Amino acid sequence: MAEDADDPEVFWVRPQKRGVIPLDRYHVPRSLKKVIRQHRFEIRYDTDFEGVIEGCATGTGKRARTWINEPIREVYATLFQHGHCHTVEAWREGRLVGGLYGVTLGRAFFGESMFSREPDASKVCLIHLIEHLIERNFILLDTQFTTPHLERFGAIEVPRKRYERMLEEALIGLARF
Repeated sequence: MAEDADDPEVFWVRPQKRGVIPLDRYHVPRSLKKVIRQHRFEIRYDTDFEGVIEGCATGTGKRARTWINEPIREVYATLFQHGHCHTVEAWREGRLVGGLYGVTLGRAFFGESMFSREPDASKVCLIHLIEHLIERNFILLDTQFTTPHLERFGAIEVPRKRYERMLEEALIGLARF
């Protein structure tokens, strides 16, 4: 992470408790089920990495600053080019209106950031991500931290030791995004 977009430094975060969404017991809020059934958004995968990272890096609303600096953009762009970083995108009327990105390793997906320019766009992306991961035999969705927003989808905190065991298991084998 970086302190903000202008910070040239990157630092590692290794929290005592890690956020994860258990793939076997995630939750879709009732109001979001309705939005998904309406097909309000066209969902795409890996078609506009630059647009997604730019959306995530553009501070809006409560989050006026971003931790995504130039070194982070460059590293994730390289990971994307090599097939290790992926995006889930919400499109509406030809415009990118929400999305998320993260990194895969083994059978783990490490969510990095998400953004929304229209209500529910990033939430719909998150549900599509979860279902996509399940279909492809991933076993770990790492959210780094938990927030009230992510808790609505079933995110929990796990102690570091438990997380490390979960990660160890997820690194055995391979799942393709």
